[in-house]
Amino acid sequence: MSRSIVPDTIARQPWQVLIPLAALVSLGSAVLYSAAGGHLQPYSLNHVLRFCVFLFAAVMLSRVPRDLFKLAAYPIYGAILFLLVLVELLGAVGGGSQRWLNLGFMTLQPSELMKPGIVLVLARFYDTLPASITASWRGLVPAGALIGLPAVLVMIQPDLGTALAICFGGVVTMFLAGLPLWWFLSAVGAAAVVAPIAFFTLLHDYQRNRVLVFLDPESDPLGTGYHITQSKIAIGSGGFFGKGFGNGSQSHLDYLPESHTDFVFATMSEEWGMLGGLFVLTVFAILLSWGLRVARNSTDRFSRLLAAGMALTIFFYVAINLMMVMGLAPVVGIPLPFMSHGGSSMMTNMICVGTIMAVSRWQRRPSGLS
Repeated sequence: MSRSIVPDTIARQPWQVLIPLAALVSLGSAVLYSAAGGHLQPYSLNHVLRFCVFLFAAVMLSRVPRDLFKLAAYPIYGAILFLLVLVELLGAVGGGSQRWLNLGFMTLQPSELMKPGIVLVLARFYDTLPASITASWRGLVPAGALIGLPAVLVMIQPDLGTALAICFGGVVTMFLAGLPLWWFLSAVGAAAVVAPIAFFTLLHDYQRNRVLVFLDPESDPLGTGYHITQSKIAIGSGGFFGKGFGNGSQSHLDYLPESHTDFVFATMSEEWGMLGGLFVLTVFAILLSWGLRVARNSTDRFSRLLAAGMALTIFFYVAINLMMVMGLAPVVGIPLPFMSHGGSSMMTNMICVGTIMAVSRWQRRPSGLS
């Protein structure tokens, strides 16, 4: 039998996903280049370099055996929880929030690590829990505590968007583990009752304003509604084909705030139009379907929960960001994966991709051993 000239390690990578993903990052880099006024620095070049570094890290992560993932689940969760406590004690303040740790060579946002971390620890928790007692309090209370601790610490920073992302990843993993549907429906009903109270007592003023602006963006178009108004103008003005690369007036004339981070999709839509938007959605659809397919083909509970949880964590990022920039959800400060500028976001999403790659590799090695 003839041997391929391509090394086995390279040939076995999921290129059907990595190639579209690299194309999406390239588009993101072009958008960031334009947002910076036609300069590679400080956004575009760093964006590509971060992707390359974290892609290499994802490939290395994909070679970690299943047993090591299981062994490391609780220690990793504990370490991230410790970092969140350190943020409260020593964290750097920026934009009115205390979310970062200055490590000298980089600035780390530990709350980002908890997004894949909560999926990992809950997949491990339900893997060790007998299926017969999953639908009892022993399948609910400990998992709720694992989600609640980091969510509260992140809310204190304050960072509502990341806290919601952590809760989403945790709740989705609980649902996939087989907890009764009526529990979740009851929780939704309870949340509907508690939400008005929390709105007036727990949220900060700027968070309440974001909700009010979402309900009526035109009530203060030059104040709290400015972000959403300008974002919708940018998206709509791009039309089907866009204004052309480098010709986005909303971002270039500084009408669109955060054009390189939270509102990068609006920047892209103005210059690349609906065609660019459809390309972005297609790549995310490929990524999500691949992750769910890997989960569905897994033969053990831990692998299924891990792959599906990581795929849906990326989906949460995408869905909330796109709804936010189009005025369909309040502004919560969640970046668009693989397009927004930011090292912590790129790291989190590549951890998710690398973990799904690992689960896919375990399917080819049923023992889970390297």
